[in-house]
Parts: sequence; C-alpha cells; structure tokens
Amino acid sequence: MKSFERITIDPTVMGGKACIRGLRVTVGTVVGLLSAGHSPAEILEAYPYLEREDIDQSLAYAAWRLEEREIPLSTS
Repeated sequence: MKSFERITIDPTVMGGKACIRGLRVTVGTVVGLLSAGHSPAEILEAYPYLEREDIDQSLAYAAWRLEEREIPLSTS
C-alpha cells in the first residue's frame, strides 16, 4: 500500500471513512468540493484547520483508490 501520512482511517471517526489527519473531514468531502468547482483556496477558507498538502494528498489518495482493484473470491 502506498503511504499517505495525512490520510487516516479509524473506525471510531466518521464511520471508518478516510479522513484527513484524524479530523472529521473526509477525503470524499474534499474531493467532492473540488469536483463541484470549489478552489483549494475556498476549501481552505471554509476549513481553516486544513492545509494545502491535505487537499493534494486527498486527491492522490482518491486516485490511488480508483486504481486499486478488488477481485471477488470465488464462492464455489
């Protein structure tokens, strides 16, 4: 697995979704805001405890997850 030091997954935080540095901000939230047309500057203004590197790593993590393949095990 690639190392994403700013991305945390904890079952007790946001239901185990990938979050940024243990905060209650998910990678999905950041990527969703970007896809809706919000700029990184707007996101940082709305979430002042985030850093630009958090946004960059959220995008990198999302891209990595899309490339990862899950192959179901045969049940027969």
